[in-house]
Amino acid sequence: MPAPINDLKTALERGDTQCGLWLALANGTVAEIAGKAGFDWCLIDAEHGPNTLTTIATQLRALAGTPAHAVVRVPMQEDWMLKQVLDLGVQTVVVPMVNTAQQAAQVAAAVRYPNSNSGAGSRGMGAVLARASGYGEIVDYVSSANEQIFLFVQIESAQAVANVDAIAATPGVDGVFVGPADLSADMGFVGQMDAPEVIVAIDHVYARTKAAGKIVGTIVFDEKDFQNQIDRGVTFLGLGGDVYLLQKSLRSLAAKAP
Repeated sequence: MPAPINDLKTALERGDTQCGLWLALANGTVAEIAGKAGFDWCLIDAEHGPNTLTTIATQLRALAGTPAHAVVRVPMQEDWMLKQVLDLGVQTVVVPMVNTAQQAAQVAAAVRYPNSNSGAGSRGMGAVLARASGYGEIVDYVSSANEQIFLFVQIESAQAVANVDAIAATPGVDGVFVGPADLSADMGFVGQMDAPEVIVAIDHVYARTKAAGKIVGTIVFDEKDFQNQIDRGVTFLGLGGDVYLLQKSLRSLAAKAP
């Protein structure tokens, strides 16, 4: 029995636009509601959200009963963090602050097992104990898991923009995700994600990523920008997040109080 098919990877590689929601509330009920709402994917954020392996596992189980594919963003590019998240059964991961091709190559190796032909991976061989293999039920997990992994690396700095060709060309990098808030701040435009210089940099990343044959991703919080991002080549599109939507709805309701 091989590893489960990564339907999100299949859809993205087919060219289908996949839209999702950022989950930062670290709550299984919220994840379940979001998963049933009609999104293609839900991303559990362990970088800025207060998530632990336990809360991630809870949300993965909640999402497993929904049509939405589970994605996880790890806090940083550490091999042991990626190993633990993958062992929970995550197949699509986002790694923040990747600035060089060397860093991209490191994380690409960390999310894949050593291959008998290339030896390129460095993921630890503990699948028999892990949820990813059904606790040993999927006997062919190690030999088939690599094909189902999808790795997004995040470009969030001027250095990363300068290195985008090398980053996107790195074997094992499946997609490039632009973090507009951090990128604009690093470029000297804090809170100005629509600054002309930032837009030029983002469009450059989009173009070079597509030229490399890789998937483009980003997140926006203004519904007026959704179609614009798709028209610019984004096929992995975040449509905001649970925290933002909750506070916006609650403030709107409170403002209507008599």
